[in-house]
Amino acid sequence: MAALQEQAPRRKPKDDGPPPAEGAPEWMTTFADMVTLLLCFFVLLLSFANQDVEKFRDMLGSVQDAFGVQKERPQDVHIAYAPSLADRKDLNLKAEQRKQLVMSQMIRDMVDKDPAIKKQVQVNAENGGVLFRASGRLVFEPGTTKFAPGAYKVLDKVIRVLKEHTYDLIVEGHTSTKPESKSSLYPSNWELSSARAAAALRYIMDKGGIPASRLKAVGYAGSRPLVPNDSLENMNRNRRVEFFFRPPSGKGMRF
Repeated sequence: MAALQEQAPRRKPKDDGPPPAEGAPEWMTTFADMVTLLLCFFVLLLSFANQDVEKFRDMLGSVQDAFGVQKERPQDVHIAYAPSLADRKDLNLKAEQRKQLVMSQMIRDMVDKDPAIKKQVQVNAENGGVLFRASGRLVFEPGTTKFAPGAYKVLDKVIRVLKEHTYDLIVEGHTSTKPESKSSLYPSNWELSSARAAAALRYIMDKGGIPASRLKAVGYAGSRPLVPNDSLENMNRNRRVEFFFRPPSGKGMRF
């Protein structure tokens, strides 16, 4: 009996394959990678959306500052509006503010397509309207009311804006504090700046057929410098012609 027990074959242990690996299953690693990538994707989308609003606030100094209370900003900064901003519902823009955004973008598009004047003009958000500023040397010959070659490009763009939008226009002439004309017709910069504004207005009215009731001209001489008149470069910056577009409901001048 003992011999039979010794001869009985021993049962081999059941082979269940390789021992289980330590740690998380392999599918869990792939799933975690996918979830992480999705999280990064949505974080990027959110950051882009926030950047758009933040850029808008930087450009306008917030909607309240740009369209409610006038605020001084660096004059050499160009303002460019994303067309989509006018359609944004979360910005709570009034109808008139949206209209100004559209018009501002229109002016920027026209300027960007014309390299000859691009560096000599600016578009700024102002209290109650949009300001289109052009260098005095671009519009007028020095010390005169004679149009420079680049003047027609600027004035024709102004006419186009007035034709496509029901805004009124104030043309403003500015000089430096240094006497700029030796002609007896303009004994001071007051006469010169006023005559330049009137000459630009006359061209807009005659060439564009814009009613006189929508136009005004005013000369400020050197009373409103952008920068101190302490160098030739600064004086050239202060010599300028400004075209201020405002809604028909606007009252008074732009003081």
